[in-house]
Amino acid sequence: MHGNRPVLLIDGMGTLVSLTAPAPALVEVLKRRFGMAVSEAEARHALGAEIAFYRTHMDQGRDAESLAELRSRCASVLFGALPMAVSADDDARTGALLEALRFSAYDDARPALMAARGRGARVIVVSNWDVSLLEVLELVGLAPLVDAVVTSAAVGARKPEPAIFTHALALAGTTAAHARHVGDSLSEDVAGARACGIRPLLLRRDGSDEPGVETIAGLAELTWP
Repeated sequence: MHGNRPVLLIDGMGTLVSLTAPAPALVEVLKRRFGMAVSEAEARHALGAEIAFYRTHMDQGRDAESLAELRSRCASVLFGALPMAVSADDDARTGALLEALRFSAYDDARPALMAARGRGARVIVVSNWDVSLLEVLELVGLAPLVDAVVTSAAVGARKPEPAIFTHALALAGTTAAHARHVGDSLSEDVAGARACGIRPLLLRRDGSDEPGVETIAGLAELTWP
């Protein structure tokens, strides 16, 4: 047990990492892999369909086998939303999708995690994501700075459901009184944390405020603990 050691719970997408311009990337990947020319608008439309499908089904990516199946289905949705058919097998389509989805860490993510750890906090990422999140954090260089990763797919519960937060607290061996949760969603991060008695901190990178909620415009403003 870690007792009273402070624990920073922090969201993934939109808080620590972002998706880097997927439409231009998809245009380039389709041209290079299949000789297929689509506009950025057409690529955005197809990606919108894929993202909507993924958000509904992300929790089905519970392990390597189910994640591979989920990715194949996402690729089918993506290619089905393109303006023309592509003659390619499932592996080729899935590979193209994954190549176009390029993640990067926000500039303030690494310094914020290092500062929190320097102040004695354990750091646990709590995110609505499939089980590949740890791989993403490794690719963007943040994995060494977190103590654990809790995904909705692994737990079987999405934020704002209490189970994903209580699972993270159990991993940390602490209680809500010694934790804070930082995220960019009012309905998922703030509501979920409050339901578990965890003090929330809303990240609004556009600088806007939310009445009644403690808000920061960037992770550089995170001074807890």
